Amino acid sequence: MSVNHKKQFGVWMDNHHATIIGHANTEEFSVIGHVKNPGAEGNSNENALHNQQRTLQTQFFKEITSHMQNADEIHLTGTGTIQEQFIHYLAETPQFKNTVTKECTTNKMSDERLVEFISGKFQ
Repeated sequence: MSVNHKKQFGVWMDNHHATIIGHANTEEFSVIGHVKNPGAEGNSNENALHNQQRTLQTQFFKEITSHMQNADEIHLTGTGTIQEQFIHYLAETPQFKNTVTKECTTNKMSDERLVEFISGKFQ
């Protein structure tokens, strides 16, 4: 008899990098992806720069969520306000509107330490 587990994911993120933790066909958490956001290049037109930043951020968020199909719970951590923006993005995305999200703030850590940290959040 199989046990139905919740699809749980953890994400450490800042404005330029995200590390996604989840179950990769195992019972144990592991790193399932890294996503980079190169950021907008300098532009003399402030409006064009803002639009480019928003577009790149949306692409960044879409790439992160591509690793978390059918997520039941997501724990976000990292630096800055990007987690809050990502939570709003998830709430506005039909696929994730019923996903339980939690957040906290942490500094960058090694992948191994992040796996331990996220595992502890879901026990």
